[in-house]
Order: sequence, then structure tokens, then C-alpha cells
Amino acid sequence: MQCSRFLVSGFCGVAGLMGVLLPVLAADRPVRPGSFYMSKNLLALQADDIANPGMLWVSDGESLWRQPVGRAQKSCASCHDAADVTMKGVAARYPAVDAESGELFNLEKRINTCRTRHQGAAALAYETDELLALTAYVAHQSRGERVKVHIDGPAAPFYEAGRKRFYTRVGQLNLSCAQCHEANAGRRLRGDTISDGVGSGWPAYRLEWQTLGSLHRRLRACSLGVRARQFDSGSPEYLSLELYLAKRAEDVPVEAPAVRR
Repeated sequence: MQCSRFLVSGFCGVAGLMGVLLPVLAADRPVRPGSFYMSKNLLALQADDIANPGMLWVSDGESLWRQPVGRAQKSCASCHDAADVTMKGVAARYPAVDAESGELFNLEKRINTCRTRHQGAAALAYETDELLALTAYVAHQSRGERVKVHIDGPAAPFYEAGRKRFYTRVGQLNLSCAQCHEANAGRRLRGDTISDGVGSGWPAYRLEWQTLGSLHRRLRACSLGVRARQFDSGSPEYLSLELYLAKRAEDVPVEAPAVRR
């Protein structure tokens, strides 16, 4: 079988990684949240705020929200008051272009920019518990809100860069994001079901990692999986892809902090 005809056989030398194949889902169907592909046990774990391990970071984020930091000795709450009011719906609108710098910001970059601009504090590194906690806390305030990002005006070139990356074959396996998450969502790969590849549940607690992780950590893992270049977390490449994924997942509800296998 030729790789160009069938994606699954397109894995060629690693075709044996695929498990039982399910029918290809209709290309014109709505994009579904990650929870659509989860087992009942994982769904129950995610839905239970006591059992969901990601809620530990949300709890820490609530404490950090009120903690004064930096030269200004200001907390997030000093400017934004109660997060359950002022942050509601924010995660559903990110990534977004920052009006002052013209750069594309995701939640992590917005939090760090607030720290450096307004609090006189150092930026937090990706995958540190502090940044994960603050991001999870802010994202959690939008749980259930529908994703709605802007891709016009200054966001347009970032969106186009992300769209191009989603459909471009990369790595030694010569695969694009779309070949897995668009053409073959619902099929089996090893022990997992391939999802639509949306970011509305992140930061998420991944059982494989035994910790909370950012969407960019997951994107880096995908890059590694197809043996392609891994960009730095927070890189323009992953930020633009994050914007494209958000637009593609328009109207999908925010699930953060999700639980993933």
C-alpha cells in the first residue's frame, strides 16, 4: 500500500504502532473536545474537583493570585480583584495579540508579562509549578465557556502561520498535525484514541507525566513523536499553532484543568 493513499499505512515502517482501526470520521463534522475520546473512568476523574489532581495546581494558583510579588509588591488581585469574576471567559479568548507589543500572547505569556510590566517580578519558566498553577487557576475560571478567539487584524498573520504549520508534513515520519488529528481522529494509536487535537483542556494533568503540564509541553511531545524539531515552549511556532488550534476548536468548551491519559 502506498503511503500517499492511506494515512495509517503512511506510517510505513512504524505502521505496527497502530492498534485496532476505527472508521475515519466525517471531515465536515464539528471539532470535539478532548473529553469526547476519554474513557468513563477518566471522565469521572476529570469531573470530580476533589479527585482531579489538576485541582491541586488550581488551589496553589489561588494562593499565588493573592500573593504580593516583585518590586511593586503587588498581587494579581491588586489589579484584577476576584478572579472568578474578572477572569471568567478570559481563557476562552486566548491566544490574543497584545496591543502594546503586537506579539501573540497565550495565558502563560500574559501572566509573565503582567509580572514583568506591572509587578516588577521575574518571569516564570514554562513547566514550573508556579506558572502552571497561575495558568491553571486563570483557565479554570473559564471552565464551560466556549472558545472564541480573534484571527482578524493583527492576529491574521499569526493564524496563517499556525494553519500552515498544522498542515505541513514534518519530521522523519513526514506527518502533519492534520493527518492524525483531522483525517484520523477516533482511530487507535498504541493504547490511545487519536483526538481532534484541541487545546481547551490545558494545562492538563497527564497520567503519563504524573503531573500537570502545559499545551506546549504536549506539542513538544507530538514533535518528538514524529521525530521533528522540538521548538522551545513559548516559541512563535507553537504560539501560532496554539492560535490555529483555538480557532479550529471554536465553540468547544474550556475544560481546564483536564485529565489526559
